[in-house]
Amino acid sequence: MPDWKLPFKMYIYACGEGLGAALYQAQIVNENPHEGPICFISRQIRPTEARYVASQMEYLFLIWALEKPYYYLDGSVFEVITDCNTVKSLLNMNTPNRNMLRWQIAIQKYRGNMR
Repeated sequence: MPDWKLPFKMYIYACGEGLGAALYQAQIVNENPHEGPICFISRQIRPTEARYVASQMEYLFLIWALEKPYYYLDGSVFEVITDCNTVKSLLNMNTPNRNMLRWQIAIQKYRGNMR
C-alpha cells in the first residue's frame, strides 16, 4: 500500500511496438530503503498512432502514462523519469501544433517533475 505523504517515481518508455510505465515509491524494508513497485502498465501502439511523428508519439504516451494510474498521482508529488528529451521539454516549449498544445494543458494538472 502506498504512503500518500511520500513522492512517487514513474519510469516511462516507448518503442515502435508499444508503451510501458512503472510507478514506484520509496519504501523501507528491514531498515533498508529501496524503491517498491506500485503498478506496471503497458499497451501496444495502435495503427493510427504508428503514423505519428516521434515527438507526438512521446507526448501521447506521456498523457496515457499519467492518466492510467490517476488514482495514485492525483494530488501526489511525483517525478517522471524518461530517456526522451522531447518529453522532458514538453512543458517549456512553444507549441505550434494544436494537438501538442492540448496535451501540454492536460499535463499541467499534475504536480510532477520531469527528469
